[in-house]
Amino acid sequence: MTKDESFYIGYITKTKGLKGEVQVFFEFEDYQELELDVLFLEVNGKMVPFFVSNHKLYDNKTGLFYFDDIDHIDKAQPLVKKKAYLPLSKKPERDEDEFFYTDLKGFIAVDETLGELGEIIEVNEYPQQFVATVHYKNTDVLFPLNEDFIVEIDDEENILTLDLPEGLLDIYLNP
Repeated sequence: MTKDESFYIGYITKTKGLKGEVQVFFEFEDYQELELDVLFLEVNGKMVPFFVSNHKLYDNKTGLFYFDDIDHIDKAQPLVKKKAYLPLSKKPERDEDEFFYTDLKGFIAVDETLGELGEIIEVNEYPQQFVATVHYKNTDVLFPLNEDFIVEIDDEENILTLDLPEGLLDIYLNP
């Protein structure tokens, strides 16, 4: 399996105990709906399957996992900070009218004052908000995605119209 045939769900944050248990932090919104019998971890640029022997999910976007053949902390330690993926075939179906900020990746960001900023190349979720990344004037600039700044989302034309605060992008352009 390749990265293109999978979707990102989170990463391993730490080991727990001495018997090889690891904690996964989920960045996938509906992680409780996922079929978690096998996780693919990105190891040295390759997608390596790890078969789940036991797991428990928690409400704080984490879960504890035991993998087959990982029965000691020394075997689990190298997995810390590895990104976890699932095959696209296991991605939960969404209603057509559901829209998430992460769906804005690939949209063209347009500010009402500055004009076209460029294509949104990344959308990251942070504890307080979602943040978009755009390559603007040879620099990666970040801006928050929230109702205060979003004027319109045109999902037919893939255009996000924004009204960003004056000077926000100057932080990146004039360091």
